[in-house]
Amino acid sequence: MCGITGWIDWNRDLTMQSESLEKMTDTLAPRGPDAAGTWISAHCALGHRRLSVIDPENGAQPMIRHTGDDKYVVVYNGELYNAPELRKELESRGRTFSTSCDTEVLLVAFMEWGKSCVERFNGIFAFAIWDVSAQELFLARDRLGVKPLFYSTRDGLFIFGSEQKCILAHPAVEPEVGAEGLAEIFILGPARTPGHGVYKQIGELRPGKCMTVSREGVRTVTYWQLDSKPHEQTTEETAEHVKALLKDTVERQLVSDVPVCTLLSGGLDSSALTTLAVNYYNQTGQGSVHTYSVDYRDNDKHFQAHAFQPNSDAPWIERMTSHLGTVHHGVQFDTPELVRALHAATLARDLPGMADVDASLLLFCHEIKKDATVAISGEAADEIFGGYPWFHREEALNADTFPWSLASAMRAELLAPDVAAWIKPLEYIGDRYAEAIAETPHLDGENGTLRKMRQMSYLNITRFMPTLLDRKDRMSMAAGLEVRVPFCDHRLVEYVWNIPWEIKTSGDREKGILRKALRGVLPEDVLTRKKSPYPKTHNPNYLTAVKGLLLEVLDDPSSPLLPLINVKKVRELAESDSAKSNIPWFGQLMSGPQLFAYLYQVNVWLKQYKVVIA
Repeated sequence: MCGITGWIDWNRDLTMQSESLEKMTDTLAPRGPDAAGTWISAHCALGHRRLSVIDPENGAQPMIRHTGDDKYVVVYNGELYNAPELRKELESRGRTFSTSCDTEVLLVAFMEWGKSCVERFNGIFAFAIWDVSAQELFLARDRLGVKPLFYSTRDGLFIFGSEQKCILAHPAVEPEVGAEGLAEIFILGPARTPGHGVYKQIGELRPGKCMTVSREGVRTVTYWQLDSKPHEQTTEETAEHVKALLKDTVERQLVSDVPVCTLLSGGLDSSALTTLAVNYYNQTGQGSVHTYSVDYRDNDKHFQAHAFQPNSDAPWIERMTSHLGTVHHGVQFDTPELVRALHAATLARDLPGMADVDASLLLFCHEIKKDATVAISGEAADEIFGGYPWFHREEALNADTFPWSLASAMRAELLAPDVAAWIKPLEYIGDRYAEAIAETPHLDGENGTLRKMRQMSYLNITRFMPTLLDRKDRMSMAAGLEVRVPFCDHRLVEYVWNIPWEIKTSGDREKGILRKALRGVLPEDVLTRKKSPYPKTHNPNYLTAVKGLLLEVLDDPSSPLLPLINVKKVRELAESDSAKSNIPWFGQLMSGPQLFAYLYQVNVWLKQYKVVIA
């Protein structure tokens, strides 16, 4: 995993712009702590920061390859899990290799098959290839958007990078945010609209798309999207196919030249991945698997069960580590650490994020990085298999809005009246929801409940899942840790997308088909455990601390947040007894004290990035 950046300028010679390129590349140092490289020519400049995972000795970037008189230069962030097969096929076609890294496989694949090479890749990636002879830049992003890729176009320039911060480091780009950007921040929050970079001058290449930049302009093409078609297999056949796909995916993603561990909560998803990893390590004689879990000081004293978190993880983690014999590392944080990390988490994301959930993940990744470089994580199973409570509640299914945005009217009331009039928050979220529904690829003849469930699945895969993938990428890469997400294998996603709802919920359970697929893999009690998400702190000291931070912001007349919010209402809310209750903020994405932490992060972001509202 790495960080990439660069730009095209058709109007001037870039060979004198190495200082700007170095500055942009340096912003990505946490993503690639092992090495840095740049390449610059008259009209193209490329920068790269490297985290060495495969072939540490020979995988330096930007990587250059020649074929005849043609020359190609690549910067690449990601992993190709089918690199061995691709390499073998390319060698059969006369191509040669000088390294064992997947970067070279990706570049040679482009040289052999051109832009259609992306259709052959199984992996997570964002890359840019400069074709020197054609004077053309080709960029692509993986199918599910596990790896980020942002860009800016203006005045003959095309600027790109793994994070907004490297684009903002270019002298031509200003940190301006307009009405749409503010609506994204205050109404959609961390669940950002795909393709929206929040900053006025920054966009995002959406998952499953590629882009060509030439003197003729910028052209974007979709190379992958969900396709609805009839499912022909029985429930038993479906379960066996899911099991086979998941096993193959995990084994591919365990390949690494550096230590690999798993993140284990004791839930269905992480327990399945960890079990498959242990089985593979046992078969291949690779020793013990190391597992990691996160918790908070005194959480056992303050935990209160609710629909989204019905039980705590600790007993289940003990159950699985004892069952599998893993080397387990339990990491625990206290409230002061969590509060301090809110600032760093904002900078890692380049935007306000998921408050303490971001902050704790950032701290967690720093701890894991002390011993490992690659981790396996269970993100995306709930979106793909229908695991969240909102898949199973009539009020969410019939709400005509994103199920995580049911509190949007309350959020709108916290805006300053002139800001609300400008950004039209409820109209904005309505438009974004309508766009998402219109995109949903329905199956002919599908109606009623089945049509509604496909819509809900589409919303989760294309609107909610990117929120968690963005969080995992930003927080892990800020610590120089690579996190792999097997449930995002596009073959698995494509297959499960078309499993009928009654099969998905086999046994009348959420994620029923996954549970059926894992029979004989997991212990029965773990197999039937109800979903429990990434743990949050339940310590009342956290509410006290973040409320104090927000009140300091409200008391400081220079705080850039103040003109954007209804200060009186926010203060009343912070000082009221209801602040102790489960105040809905971004639905179940955030609630209670997360509201205050989020507003604090907004202020940090506005101040640190010198955001201009225009």
